[in-house]
Amino acid sequence: MLISKELNEAMNKQIGSELGASNQYIKIASFFENENLPELSGFFFRQSDEERVHAMKFVHYILEAGGEVNIPQIAAAPAGIKSAEEALQMALDWEMEVTKQINGLMDLAIKQGDHIAQNFLRWFVDEQLEEVSTMDQMLGVVKRAGDQLLFVEQYVQRLGDPHAGGEAAA
Repeated sequence: MLISKELNEAMNKQIGSELGASNQYIKIASFFENENLPELSGFFFRQSDEERVHAMKFVHYILEAGGEVNIPQIAAAPAGIKSAEEALQMALDWEMEVTKQINGLMDLAIKQGDHIAQNFLRWFVDEQLEEVSTMDQMLGVVKRAGDQLLFVEQYVQRLGDPHAGGEAAA
């Protein structure tokens, strides 16, 4: 077995966090869908899908390292989003929390001298920089736009079109 029991348990917990993030992004996407903001809705539905992919990366790593997958209970997404700013703040806060979790996993892998796990986790460390940066930028755009969320729709649309001057959304 290439994974310690302690790291195995911590990664199982992370699977739950990633699936919880997926649920939260579904909730945020649904809020934007109900507000007739299809670009924002689509962005967050894609974010939800991405979080499920992250969870599956942990599942496959644990299995390849000879560990055991035990998926914890997934917390319900918060209810009652009232504004675009609240939705983006929720997303940013969640990504900051996930960053702490990933850093904790990396710290554990370093402490245990588990170079294979460190190599695996490095991708997530880099990914969190992108996730936090994206949510922070989007929150700033929403704050500047105020009630004019159609401007945010245009911003998100440009994120998905590399020929329009933005970067492609992950």
